[in-house]
Amino acid sequence: MLQLPDPASKNIVKDDSLYERPEVIPINKEQWSYIRRRYGISARELEVAILVCSGFSNKEIANDLRIELGTVKTHLRNIYRRVQVKNKITLLLKFINDIDKLFGKSG
Repeated sequence: MLQLPDPASKNIVKDDSLYERPEVIPINKEQWSYIRRRYGISARELEVAILVCSGFSNKEIANDLRIELGTVKTHLRNIYRRVQVKNKITLLLKFINDIDKLFGKSG
């Protein structure tokens, strides 16, 4: 079984691979286009959704898109309402589930 490091340990550095953002992009351009049409998501909301599903924090999204943190939260609230989810994890899972239904099971 994988032993996770103790967060209180002094030998853990933020650069450890356990704390890196995954390099996986689970949804391609064609699939994002489908998601946008299915839920009536605006172009800016789609940019936010893509970054959320890539593992970015709200603050990182705000910095990347050069918008205020409150604006990111507003976009997320609108996305959640349209997709009928309550958090980032269920948002990603719903998108993947929708894509699997339309494009077939992956992998």
